[in-house]
Amino acid sequence: MLGLLDRFRKKEKKEEEIKMENVGTMTELEQLCDDDKETFEALLNTMFLDPRKIEVSMKEAAEKAKKLEKAKDLLRAKVWYEIAGGLAIYKGNVKKVTEYFKNCEKLSPETKYPILKNTEKAVIKAQEYYKKYLEA
Repeated sequence: MLGLLDRFRKKEKKEEEIKMENVGTMTELEQLCDDDKETFEALLNTMFLDPRKIEVSMKEAAEKAKKLEKAKDLLRAKVWYEIAGGLAIYKGNVKKVTEYFKNCEKLSPETKYPILKNTEKAVIKAQEYYKKYLEA
């Protein structure tokens, strides 16, 4: 009986060691989102890790997207809406995040944006990330 308990304890220790190893390889965003996979997935391909390096404003990106959309250049319009949406996340503007990523889905219906499922929660997490890692 004791041998069985020892095996169980060893397995527990191995699982703990694996978790600790994974913490070292997790990104800052993964660590911040912790067990909230939905929010992590929402931010994974939509937020900029350092939007200060983007040399265009949210307004300029949205204007470019609208012009390209009118010109029927839908792929480039979508890219500019994604940039505007990423900058809106940085600004904490939930309304604009929703607007820009809905436009992306309209232009490219086969692409889904998980951030539209719970925009407010995702933007709050992104703001936590920006406060922690960009104001150093």
